[in-house]
Amino acid sequence: MFTLALCRLGATCRLRHGWDRCQACNCRGFSTTARQGQRVSLQEKQVGADLEMPVARREAETLFQERPEPGNQYLEDALLRSYLEAHLPPKVLEEVSQELEGFGNRLLTKIRPLGWECELNPPVFRQYDAWGQRVDHIVTCSAWKRMKEIAAEEGLVAEAYERRYSNWSRVHQAVKLYLFSTASGGFNCPLAMTDGAAKVIESLGVPASLKNAFDHLTSRDPRKFWTSGQWMTERRGGSDVANGTETVARKQPDGTYHLYGFKWFTSAADSDMALTLARIEDAEGHVKQGSGGLSLFFLRVRDEEEKLNGIQVQRLKAKLGTRQMATAELWLNGAKAELISAEGRGVASISNMLNITRIHNVIGAVASMRRMISLSRQYALKRVAFGKLLKDHPLHMQTIARMEVQTRGAFLLLMEMARLLGLAETNMASEQDQLLLRLLVPVAKLYTGKQASAIAIEAMESFGGQGYMEDTGLPVIVRDTLVLSIWEGTTNVLSLDVLRSLAKSQGQVMAVFFSTVQNKLGLASSSAELQPAVQFVQDAAGRLARFCQGAASEGAAPMELAARDFSYSLARIYAGALLIEHAARPGSSCVDVCAAQRWCRQELCPVAAELGNGSYSAEESSLDSALVYAGSPAGSRL
Repeated sequence: MFTLALCRLGATCRLRHGWDRCQACNCRGFSTTARQGQRVSLQEKQVGADLEMPVARREAETLFQERPEPGNQYLEDALLRSYLEAHLPPKVLEEVSQELEGFGNRLLTKIRPLGWECELNPPVFRQYDAWGQRVDHIVTCSAWKRMKEIAAEEGLVAEAYERRYSNWSRVHQAVKLYLFSTASGGFNCPLAMTDGAAKVIESLGVPASLKNAFDHLTSRDPRKFWTSGQWMTERRGGSDVANGTETVARKQPDGTYHLYGFKWFTSAADSDMALTLARIEDAEGHVKQGSGGLSLFFLRVRDEEEKLNGIQVQRLKAKLGTRQMATAELWLNGAKAELISAEGRGVASISNMLNITRIHNVIGAVASMRRMISLSRQYALKRVAFGKLLKDHPLHMQTIARMEVQTRGAFLLLMEMARLLGLAETNMASEQDQLLLRLLVPVAKLYTGKQASAIAIEAMESFGGQGYMEDTGLPVIVRDTLVLSIWEGTTNVLSLDVLRSLAKSQGQVMAVFFSTVQNKLGLASSSAELQPAVQFVQDAAGRLARFCQGAASEGAAPMELAARDFSYSLARIYAGALLIEHAARPGSSCVDVCAAQRWCRQELCPVAAELGNGSYSAEESSLDSALVYAGSPAGSRL
């Protein structure tokens, strides 16, 4: 007890006077001197007096730590600014930089406090009014409503469709969303679906019947701006919409449809409109199964009188994270809707939406990583442990540096997708660009979703016990990050989607991948510092190419087993090439070079490494099942 009290008294002294003045105050009594016994005796008496005080007056019981205080996110993000300087035309850079600096200030002073208010006041479902009438009202807080207004004012969706900066408009939008994401109080999710809906409508040529909806989705006027839901998931579905969608559509005399079915997950259920899949009934009441039976529909959530459009809210989901946003189970009981795809072409019509929402997922992942590292970095400048600041502990700095390298690779993958999307939307993309975009979207989404979770948890640990405290806001980021490997397709589902992109292009996409990687490495040919990193990437690309050649003769089953490691290999090799390209540009820093070198020292081609272990054989697959079910009742049936 005496030792504990002395420690507390010493901590109080340090906190009261600061570490630099600690030696000048009563802590001197704990040093080894000739008068040590006398000083300890005096301290012991003081401790005894402190313990007799009321609890409220015991300063020795007080623990105080300085909170991390990052500033303007745009100005503090050196990688972001250097990327924009390297790629944007000078005039565009000047305008965009000025806007982003102002946006960074608004995030710091206005938006982030609103985001925290959204976390403290999650949506509430009120099914009945005071008189027993069913109202199914989802009540959201004023901060959530204000966030919607800010999203309109800042053009967070509009920017992509106004195309003020031609092919660079998507990069500009992606950067704003990246800065906005962790401050948004979960509003980044409705914006993802809103952007996806606008993209679908634009891809259809903005039909006259959807012109009004498109204008609302892309408006900068807070009074006119709409958000959209994306109602695809049903009880049997998940990502398997082809076999899991049971909702039916019955055609009405006026040419509209009434929808009947149950939607198991509907994020941002308070949105103004939604796009959803359903199966059209024929005259005999039959529907076509499989993806060929699915069509895409547009519907307003409420009618002109603000009554729900043939919709009943079953309940709000009790989620691990993203609690700021209303996710609901909905019954569609005659919801009036408009068919917007060709009949039976619903899945093909939502492909554009999935590209957009998956890119938004990557934005959220990279933003979470950057935010957690920014907070960790600031905390390391203030927190003292074992006699010195965390920043002066080499092992602690090594841990944050490793997270920084992973975040840099993920950020450049994000910017590469935004760049390619901007080219595609302005008819400036080559066939190779389009093939590469199709490949990179699922690759980047699955890889950054996993990265974000790992880094969020590692960064939370860098705060010690404080990282586990709800009121620091750190657990919120961790919880919200964990969903990013699930939304828009899980890691395994997206790995199989990567294989589909290869099959659809008959392998052409891999030729584009390898040639693009080689071109990016070529920019570093004159840099001796980068040559080891270049060699690592070239070796990994060679091993990947040999794997592809061998897999082509093995059939589909081994390739499916390898799909996840194959996708990781694509991500690491391409991100390595991007980091080298960024480090080889004129004006690069030693930090850029170091990041490229460190990224490339990891295993860049895990699929080749695992191939040597026999991981993709039929025998290994059987053993996998045996391992999973060993000792369980199901194991006896294997």
